[in-house]
Amino acid sequence: MSLQVYNTFSGKKEPFVPLVEDQVRMYVCGPTVYNRVHIGNARPVVVFDTLYRVLKRNFSDVIYARNITDIDDKIMKTARDNGEEIGVLSARYAQAYYEDMAALNNLEPDIVPYATQHLPEMIAMIESLLEKGHAYAAEGHVLFAVESMQEYGQLSKRSLDDMLAGARVEVAPYKKYAGDFVLWKPSADDEPGWDSPWGRGRPGWHLECSAMIKKHLGDTIDIHGGGRDLTFPHHENERAQSCCANGVDFVRYWMHNGYVNIDGEKMSKSLGNFRMVKDLLALYPGEVLRFALLSAHYRSELNFSADLLDQAWRTLDTLYGALRETEVVEAQAADLTDTAFLKALEDDLNTPIAISELHQIARDLNKAEDADKARLKGLLLAAGEMLGILQQDPEAWFKQARGGEETISAEEIETLIEERVQSKKNRDFARADEIREELKSKGVVLEDSREGTKWRRE
Repeated sequence: MSLQVYNTFSGKKEPFVPLVEDQVRMYVCGPTVYNRVHIGNARPVVVFDTLYRVLKRNFSDVIYARNITDIDDKIMKTARDNGEEIGVLSARYAQAYYEDMAALNNLEPDIVPYATQHLPEMIAMIESLLEKGHAYAAEGHVLFAVESMQEYGQLSKRSLDDMLAGARVEVAPYKKYAGDFVLWKPSADDEPGWDSPWGRGRPGWHLECSAMIKKHLGDTIDIHGGGRDLTFPHHENERAQSCCANGVDFVRYWMHNGYVNIDGEKMSKSLGNFRMVKDLLALYPGEVLRFALLSAHYRSELNFSADLLDQAWRTLDTLYGALRETEVVEAQAADLTDTAFLKALEDDLNTPIAISELHQIARDLNKAEDADKARLKGLLLAAGEMLGILQQDPEAWFKQARGGEETISAEEIETLIEERVQSKKNRDFARADEIREELKSKGVVLEDSREGTKWRRE
């Protein structure tokens, strides 16, 4: 099966055919760095990282860009509240973002453009829009005139009349039309700003992605990804700016992941049910968080809960257990071509089906004759790599702390196991049983076999 993806613009699943043969250009909206990121922010990163892995397998030239928004009113407010420079705050949270996303086994994008490094490109795009009659200057602002673009609203399936009827915000007096959006706005003396033909100011939020995409990936890209919440207004406005400034189609395939709900409720600031990735990493390995995020189809809403995380951890234990039992078997290089696993991923990134195929490979590995174990182990590892999982040493996986707490160190466990072995040699079975129960009470399970005693935390 060739790769198929669901295109938000067309509203249907389509065969993926890049603009240039064997070359893919993909852009995904990154964070606005004024705080630590929550699990909802992590979902598009994991989703499109997995798509990136699939694309790299199918095409020889893949460039993936994910931006950092380091100038924004939210950043300015937080910096002002903290009494620190905006650049210091944004750099700190950008670094925290990198660390959190790396902990979830995400690959580094090929390009990570920062908004503040692309002001000349943004100004040039505004000038082009003004020249072509798609923007106007007013009271130090420059605004995009949405009525100048006949196709405005096609991505989000909204008409101008519907958007105006649904507007509840007070319309700024300098706007010709209520739906017109800001390309450039003035900065006060105590606010960050850059010189421009329209005075000292800063760019609107939507503009930065259009300018960075044009510079690094070209006028037309293959895939633009992000969360469903970005479809309108952010991606709709990006599309308007880029199509009108460049005079060509902007994106061939728009892809959006579904929302993350927390215990059945939509995650929101008003409900106070945000789950920060940093806090979750204190309780669960990053691989568990990643697996949980991939457990539902990316376009579906995901109900994120402790039960989901615990189930993800148990599932990974099962898969790592199959690798642990074949520890002495050297894995053979595996070809995933024509496997049900790869076909699932190539069918609009159907990770639930792909995960079910992982289970089947693990079951086959557990039952396999010695002659077939190397092939199946290689297959399980190769499939796991496509999902960004199962790349740790199984022994290290089972020996990591559970629930964020380590009640007993690895060294203490090994010492007690040695004492237990000696107790059994001395036929002091009561002491051997006592050690087993002592370790069990501290969340450590012993597994005896002819090869010796292994242990794992539970």
